[in-house]
Amino acid sequence: MMPTTAKYPPPAVMGSESIMSKKAHGTSSMPVQENLRWKCDRDVADRICNYNRHYAEFSGYYRTLPEFLNEANDTPATDEMTFYDSNTGKPLFYAPRGRTMDEFLRESRNHGWPSFRDQEVNWDFVRILPNGETVSVDGTHLGHNLPDGKGSRYCINLVCIAGRPMDEPKEC
Repeated sequence: MMPTTAKYPPPAVMGSESIMSKKAHGTSSMPVQENLRWKCDRDVADRICNYNRHYAEFSGYYRTLPEFLNEANDTPATDEMTFYDSNTGKPLFYAPRGRTMDEFLRESRNHGWPSFRDQEVNWDFVRILPNGETVSVDGTHLGHNLPDGKGSRYCINLVCIAGRPMDEPKEC
């Protein structure tokens, strides 16, 4: 838990515990999408997104997915990647924003999970609970806010943000 004397501001948008109340599918009204991006493991994603409040995919999981690393490395310096809720397809994070892709990947590698900063969070759909748990407004567990000397840092499970956009057609 963040001490009250922190030298950096609290997360931009806090949420209440009620977001994670029991719904039709764990903490969400639906299971994860059938065809997650980057060939993420759907069973792991469903367990972490919807039936979990504390655990995570293993450290470095995102680095075992060549499809993700290729997309990140192929993203032009002037562009950013959009990360979507694995349940709903809503856009949750944009990276890199305010830094380079190399800086985003280096920080993620140093911490073991994709690591986002406040300016990379879509606050329309992401909330931080008082204990630091980072969730979607629809009840998807995403990860945790683990502040450091630069401010809030959101360590997020890639399986929870590997959804396809809401309006993207489903593959057969």
